Amino acid sequence: MMMSSFRFLHAADIHLDSPLYGLSRYEGLPDAEIRGATRAAFDNLVQHAIDEAVDFVVISGDLFDGDWKDMGTGLYFARAMGRLDQAGIPVFLLAGNHDAASVLTRSVPWPPNVRLFSTKKPQTHLLPDIRVAISGQSFATSAVTDNLVQAYPDAAPHHFNIGVLHTALAGRQGHAAYAPCSIDDLRSKQYDYWALGHVHEHEIVCQDPYVVFPGNTQGRSIRETGAKGAVIVTVEDLQVTSIDRVELDVLRWVRIEVDCTDQAAGDVPNLLRDALTANWQQNSAGLPLVARIILVGVTDDAGAMHDRAAMLREDARAIASGISPDLFIEKVRVEVGTPRKTSDLMVTDDLANLIHQAPEDPVLTAMLAEDLTPFLLVAQTSLGPAEDQDLRRSASEGNWSAVLNTAILALQSRLARGQ
Repeated sequence: MMMSSFRFLHAADIHLDSPLYGLSRYEGLPDAEIRGATRAAFDNLVQHAIDEAVDFVVISGDLFDGDWKDMGTGLYFARAMGRLDQAGIPVFLLAGNHDAASVLTRSVPWPPNVRLFSTKKPQTHLLPDIRVAISGQSFATSAVTDNLVQAYPDAAPHHFNIGVLHTALAGRQGHAAYAPCSIDDLRSKQYDYWALGHVHEHEIVCQDPYVVFPGNTQGRSIRETGAKGAVIVTVEDLQVTSIDRVELDVLRWVRIEVDCTDQAAGDVPNLLRDALTANWQQNSAGLPLVARIILVGVTDDAGAMHDRAAMLREDARAIASGISPDLFIEKVRVEVGTPRKTSDLMVTDDLANLIHQAPEDPVLTAMLAEDLTPFLLVAQTSLGPAEDQDLRRSASEGNWSAVLNTAILALQSRLARGQ
């Protein structure tokens, strides 16, 4: 047998033209970069494949985020594939739950280097020059719950066998259980590499055989923090010799916890500055950062921090702008609690009991709802939708206990200070 050495790029979950979630209400964020982030990351993928002269590209589902809003998405992808075609790089494309055959209603002719896996049954593409067999099955619908692996063909003899599958395996937190299967199911096919998609975190699940989630190419919300990209796999004599992760994203999300234990509300801006400065200095990639700040810990001044949540958010944005024009605040969440119980305060027993029972008092919550509902309607019109954990959000959802709990924190803080 001839010795065979080659490299391929494995990507998944590109979600072309998907919005970056939850940012439309936040002033100061880089709208153009946000709108074009998934395309810019895919441009990086195409350029990296060309620069590295990979032998082929595998995309394991969810190239598209759903049905195209217009033909621009398809035309963009066709142009990108044309660049790879001109470089002699074939692309093996599998449809996942977001771009299943039943989801997409528009189409454009792809360049001849693009080979889309069938939805009817597993299909194998051969690259005889380098002795590679690539097998996969696209999703026909957006919710495939069958174990597709069982119908995949056995490994082709004397080839490097790649299985392409969109799945969460036996389950991954935060991901629907599409095309469920076990590692033993994968091993039964005796393939050399399983190119998986659907899970947005990079993970090498096992090495016998190699089972790999490359992660998505661009984080789209605060739930997708850190570097995002793809992997380049090097194979020599039908054996994987390296899997190298490549970063392709153009904007990153970061969660920053700020410990406010035993701090006063007036100290928070300095804590924010220290935390934001440290995170920006650790940003070795130099990419724009979108940060969610979570204030945690316990302090007697917790109520004042909850009181000033909106002001602290503006403080954080001003501080971030001063550190770098590429550092942005998605939101500030106040999760600080108080270490002191109401019974510890210098109040009468009757007042202590009233404070303790207020959040669960149906009469009080009904009165609060009656008094505040007209205000909420006006606020919705003038201020727009409420943010997560905003008191307006709790009130609009009828969660008056949450509103009262926040008010109680403020009251406890003021009582503790003798105000």
